[in-house]
Amino acid sequence: MKLLIVNCPQCGKALTWKTTNRHRPFCSERCKIQDLAQWATESYRIPETTQETDSNKDSSE
Repeated sequence: MKLLIVNCPQCGKALTWKTTNRHRPFCSERCKIQDLAQWATESYRIPETTQETDSNKDSSE
């Protein structure tokens, strides 16, 4: 069986994917908590794209 090697999304450390790792996909509880803190402080954001509305299209024609 081939071992699956993944990188921790927080620190980048290479680790073997095991179902016994209770912190998956992170390497440790510390990385898991740091990631949660970044979500809580809204450090992760999806950029908002502006879309033209129908009213804007009508006025420009």
